[in-house]
This record gives sequence, structure tokens and C-alpha cells, in this order.
Amino acid sequence: MGQQSADQHFMVMMIPHHDGAIAMAELALTRAKRPQLKALAQKIKASQTAENAQMRRWYREWYGTDVPAWTAGGMGTGHPGMGTGMGMPGMATSLEALKLAPDFDRAFIEQMIPHHRMGVMMASHAQWKTQHPKLRELEAAMVRVQSQEIEQMARWYRQWYGTSGR
Repeated sequence: MGQQSADQHFMVMMIPHHDGAIAMAELALTRAKRPQLKALAQKIKASQTAENAQMRRWYREWYGTDVPAWTAGGMGTGHPGMGTGMGMPGMATSLEALKLAPDFDRAFIEQMIPHHRMGVMMASHAQWKTQHPKLRELEAAMVRVQSQEIEQMARWYRQWYGTSGR
């Protein structure tokens, strides 16, 4: 983490993570067959786009600069695919694989559940060290909303495929 505060570190990590979910959601808006998934994708795209914009505003306000890119120079380790947020450690998502999935709806849920679980874990852990109350509130909201979305996707997965998903 170097010289970054816990708040800076969280925003630098979460923004590209959200970008990955937004990219998946955008794909679902055109590829998903079930209207429930399209509605969820629209909700994910809207909420996470708004959260990213808020975190970028706070970052500029609190630290006087734009959020640095998730790169080798900024974070100490670089990973391929960082620009899309899809190559993050612990992320088993591939936008290309999702684009080519024969059953998009199933593949979307199989990728979005672990993606959201990672986001919930990141936001849960960050709350312990977060200095700014506004950011702590946003982290708590992320945990709450994404946990609800995980449960909804798991229910759909059981209904549609007769198994629990991931």
C-alpha cells in the first residue's frame, strides 16, 4: 500500500473492480435472455457507475488529485487486464469467456456471484480502517446491496438450473 491511506487504497482497488462489474452488466443488457437478469444488470450498472463517480469526487476532494490507475507504478504489482478490472487477484471472471458463453444467463450468474463476493469482502475489510465516515457508509451500502444481489442470483440459479451455482 506504500504511502496511500486505507481510504485511498480502497478507492484505487474498488473503482476497477466496479468497472469489471459494469462491463459484465453492459454485456448482459444485450445478451441476457431473462428480463430479471437484464433488470439486475441495469441496477448494477447504475449503482456502481454512481459509486465510482462518488469515489472519484471524494478522491479529488480529499487528496487533490485524480484516482491513479491500477498499475504497476501505482500499486506495486501489475496484472494483465487491469484496465477492465477483470484481472484482479481473486477474480475468476473473463469478459471474453462471458461473451462466448453458450448459456449467457448461467455464465453471467456464475461469474457475477464470485465477483460480488470479492466486492463484499473488499468493502467489509476496508470498513475496519476507513477514516472518512462518508466512505465507511458507502462501503456498508456496498456490502448490503451486493449481498442482496448475491442472494437473488443464487435463488434464480437454483430455480433455473436446479443447483446452487458458485
